[in-house]
Amino acid sequence: MSDLGYGFYPTHPGEVVKDELEERGISQRKFADSLEMGYSVLNEILNARRPITTTTALMFEAALDIPADSLLKMQMKYNMHTAMEDNSLHEKLKNIRRIAAVF
Repeated sequence: MSDLGYGFYPTHPGEVVKDELEERGISQRKFADSLEMGYSVLNEILNARRPITTTTALMFEAALDIPADSLLKMQMKYNMHTAMEDNSLHEKLKNIRRIAAVF
């Protein structure tokens, strides 16, 4: 992971939203209803089992005033970290670097 400059495990943006809901005393079900989003979809985002999309980030920004671009940057860092933990991808990248060195 040092190739990306991350020395820690990035936070999934759903955790930030989940913490904000808990701090404000808003139930997940009530929040999902207010966004016209399925409860299971919201729950999967909040528990890092589903990524935040541009649309959901904008919805969260409108509802909670958490900047959408910050949530999307967090998601990108989380995705990069997760991808780099994939051993098969890691091997592919090593092979690509070895081939590219010849160019």
